[in-house]
Amino acid sequence: MRPAYLLTLVPALLLAAPGLAGEPDAAGQFAATCGACHMPDGSGIPGLAPPLADGALWEGLAEDAPTYVAGVILSGLAGTIEAGGQTYAGLVMPSHARLSDETIAALGTYVLTRLNDTGHALDPEAVATLRENPPGHADLIALRKGQQ
Repeated sequence: MRPAYLLTLVPALLLAAPGLAGEPDAAGQFAATCGACHMPDGSGIPGLAPPLADGALWEGLAEDAPTYVAGVILSGLAGTIEAGGQTYAGLVMPSHARLSDETIAALGTYVLTRLNDTGHALDPEAVATLRENPPGHADLIALRKGQQ
């Protein structure tokens, strides 16, 4: 026999867990999905994960910023990049293509607006379109290098 409180506790925990029931807030989703490596404030971890709070990068990407952030989330990113004057060699960010278009749009918009105030947002339809033909690692690296 299960205690009666479990009938209330388990559904409450499921509703509070990111990605399990309904769409969580963008900050919570970012912390749960990206924060372990990129830190909850987007400052990154030197030598491991570049900062996502990087105004110069996003300003340089300009109109390509939404495509870049969605492409990185969908495809992941590997190789060597420069960020904030530091080299990140052997970088391996896994693909998060398993996430819904809505979640990817929320994460991308969070990076673009809350962490960087770019004035750009990412919508689920753009993510769905990009998902059909996602950029490869070389495309993402070239886009990043071309805008810095």
